[in-house]
Amino acid sequence: MNLIDDFRDPARAKALLTAIDVVTGEIGATAENPVHIMEICGGHTHAIFRYGLDKLTPPGVEFIHGPGCPVCVLPMSRVDECIEIAERPEVIFTTFGDAMRVPGTRGSLMQAKAAGADIRMVYSPLDALELARRNPDREIVFFGLGFETTTPSTALSIQAAAREGLGNFSVFCNHITVPPPIRALLDDPDMVLDGFVGPGHVSMVIGTHPYDFIAEDYGKPIVVAGFEPLDLLQSVLMVLRQIRDGRACVENQYARVVPEFGNPVSLAAIADVYEPRPSFEWRGLGEIDASGLRIRDAYRMYDAESKFGVGYGKGAPRVVPEPEGCACGAVMTGRMKPTACPQFGRGCTPEMPLGALMVSSEGACAAYYQYGGARALEAAE
Repeated sequence: MNLIDDFRDPARAKALLTAIDVVTGEIGATAENPVHIMEICGGHTHAIFRYGLDKLTPPGVEFIHGPGCPVCVLPMSRVDECIEIAERPEVIFTTFGDAMRVPGTRGSLMQAKAAGADIRMVYSPLDALELARRNPDREIVFFGLGFETTTPSTALSIQAAAREGLGNFSVFCNHITVPPPIRALLDDPDMVLDGFVGPGHVSMVIGTHPYDFIAEDYGKPIVVAGFEPLDLLQSVLMVLRQIRDGRACVENQYARVVPEFGNPVSLAAIADVYEPRPSFEWRGLGEIDASGLRIRDAYRMYDAESKFGVGYGKGAPRVVPEPEGCACGAVMTGRMKPTACPQFGRGCTPEMPLGALMVSSEGACAAYYQYGGARALEAAE
C-alpha cells in the first residue's frame, strides 16, 4: 500500500464507516447510551479531529481522550524545578520545543529564557550531548521527558556520556510509562470505559504484551493503532467487534510497525539506565505507583535531580495545585470535554495558555481549538 494515499482513501474510509455503523447497531449503542472508547495517545486525539473522525463515526461511538501526552501530564512543580536548574549560571538547559511554553507557578521555560536563563531547544538528547563536548566548562542538562517512545534515546545518550566520561552532562528525568495510568483509570469507579485504542509509538518500543492486563484483569478490549485515518477507523471497528462478540483481548492493527515483543535494543537500554520510581505524580491523576522512571545508581552522576538537589533528589517535589479555573486534570482523564472547561478559548488560548493541554502539540484542548475553530468556541459559550 502507498503509505499516504491508500491510508486516506475515501472509498475505503466509507466502507469502514459503514461497517462501524452496522456493528454499532448490533451492539445497540446510541447517542444516549454510547460505547466509550478511549484513545490513549494524544497523537490519536489530533488525528481524530484533523480528519473529522468524531463527526464521521455514528453517534453511538464516543471518543474519550486519555492522558496520552507526556507534556500534558507533567505536574507544575516539575516545570518549576526545570526553571530552578536552568537559572543556575553554570547551566545550559536543553529541552524539546513543546515543553518551552508549559506554564509552572513561576512562568514557563520560554519566560525564564527571556529573563536571561541559558535555555536552548534541541531535537534530540544527542544535541545536548554535543553541547557538553563543546562546552566543558558548563553543565549541560537535558530535560528528559516522554513516554517509552523517547526514553530509549535518552538512555542511549547517558550510556554514551558514561563511555566518554562526560561529567558535565546530566538528565532531568521525567520519563513515564503508559500501563500504570491505564490501570489507575480502570480502577476509578467513576470512569466508564468500554475499550481502548492503544498507542502506536509507545508500542513500537514495548510491544503489545504490556497491555495484557487490560483484557485479562478488566475484561476490556484494546487495539494498538496507527495514526492514519484508515488506521483509526479500522481500530475502532476492531474494538467494536470485540465488544459485540463478548471478547476481550489485545489486537495489533499497527502490525506493519509494532512488533509483538517490542524493540529489544531499546528495551535493553532502558533496563540498563533506568529503574521504576516508587511513585510519580501525574497531572490530573495524582501519585501513581511505579509509573515513572529514575536513573539507576550506576549512572548517578548523570542524574540532574541528584546533582542539583531538586525534586526527588531532595526527597520529593513539592505539590503545586492547578491554577484556579483550570480543568486540565478532568479533561486529561476523560471526565470533561475541553469545551466544558470555563477557561477554554477565554482565559486559556494557544497564545496565552493557562494549562498544558492548550500548549502541547498533542493536547486535547489544542486539538479542539485548532480543528474545531469557531464551532469549538461556540460550544464553549
